[in-house]
Amino acid sequence: MRFSTIGGKEIVNLCDGSRLGIIAESDLLINEKTGKIVALLIPDEKNLFNFFASNSLLEIPWEAVKKIGNDMIIIELEDEKKRKYSL
Repeated sequence: MRFSTIGGKEIVNLCDGSRLGIIAESDLLINEKTGKIVALLIPDEKNLFNFFASNSLLEIPWEAVKKIGNDMIIIELEDEKKRKYSL
């Protein structure tokens, strides 16, 4: 799969219907030994302070991706499995 095929798609969580971001604003975490995608890293838009929102990333494991459609990517990820990182 090429990054260009998923670029611009919106990420939606099947568990709660929340919109998590757009792939164009995201990065992929790739295993350098296997070349496989490990996770999506997207800006955490649910931060209370929008000024600092770009300093926090949400990691979505690639296993959570359930369907890649024409306009969006459907993931299934419960809150306790979400990992956040500060830059």
